[in-house]
Amino acid sequence: MSEKMKQIEEWLREQEGRFAYIADPTNVFYLTHFRCDPHERFLGLFLFPEDEPFLICPELEAGQARASEFGHEVLGYRDDQDPWDFVKKAIEARKADFNKVFIEPSTLPYNKALALKRIDERIDFQTIENYLAAMRNVKDAAELAAMKKAGEIADYAVKLGIEAIKKGRTETAIIAEIEHELAKQGYSQMAFDTMVLAGENTAKPHGYPGNRQIREGDFVLFDLGVVIDGYCSDITRTVCFKHASDEQFKIYETTLQANLAAIQAVREGLRIGDLDGVARDVITKAGYGEYFTHRLGHGLGLGEHEQPSMSADNDQLLKPGMVFTVEPGIYVPEVGGVRIEDDIYLSDNGPISLTHYPKELQIID
Repeated sequence: MSEKMKQIEEWLREQEGRFAYIADPTNVFYLTHFRCDPHERFLGLFLFPEDEPFLICPELEAGQARASEFGHEVLGYRDDQDPWDFVKKAIEARKADFNKVFIEPSTLPYNKALALKRIDERIDFQTIENYLAAMRNVKDAAELAAMKKAGEIADYAVKLGIEAIKKGRTETAIIAEIEHELAKQGYSQMAFDTMVLAGENTAKPHGYPGNRQIREGDFVLFDLGVVIDGYCSDITRTVCFKHASDEQFKIYETTLQANLAAIQAVREGLRIGDLDGVARDVITKAGYGEYFTHRLGHGLGLGEHEQPSMSADNDQLLKPGMVFTVEPGIYVPEVGGVRIEDDIYLSDNGPISLTHYPKELQIID
């Protein structure tokens, strides 16, 4: 049994829980290292404080589940079978009651919760989400190794994108070149839809790439990430094509100083909201406060966005093992936008960046 599953079982004992039903495929992978996208089919990991866990999945995935690191009972069902019949029998075999059952309410579909309730109307649902999120906040050595590699490949992807910049080339053409080159080297899974934005589009923090062609004087913004062994990276860099105006230089330098100040301020015990304030103060003092329209960053791991939210209202304290983004941005309509984003690991000795692509403003000829 994995150490992570043992941790859940111990927590269930402390909570006097009868069992936990994990339905989110990402959390199933986190606890078992079994990767499965069930689509509309049923997937469930059931953990008990004393009894053996079991995993139920479509029969077409069962062989992979049995060969995975899970190492316990795997129940495979065919498409013409009701998976809840298997669940009912497996729970009854363990003589577990439904007095206190832990689920993920934010991601568990209502129909699945209702199906579980049909087994025993007296079921008392509790949430395991916060505990799972706290576990996922702190990365172990294997998780960190995957994220370091993901950061390395993200750096390389930015390099590919910058080398692809040419006058008249479109945002989507550059994305295609980045992803084609990565796929040729075996890195085919992006963490999210790759973003390449040019000119006025860079003033949209989450803009949609299209057929906008690169022009002289444009900011060109890259926001991308890759997945290695299930773990994500997320990097943003912004460059200028051919030349930059005085205001573009000022916007860029202000954003860079906010990024550097926030990273330097990272330490164990710091309130997350105060870290957001470090970057925000730099941007506000430069006169661009109203143009920094989002939080400082977000947690990173199996999801490209996960807890903690690096926002001004977050009272959570930083602790070693966390990985999160630091991504201040300034977005000025009619001028353009700059965002500089790094993935930061808080070690016992302070912050370590997992992304390393140079951050000084590049003017691309």
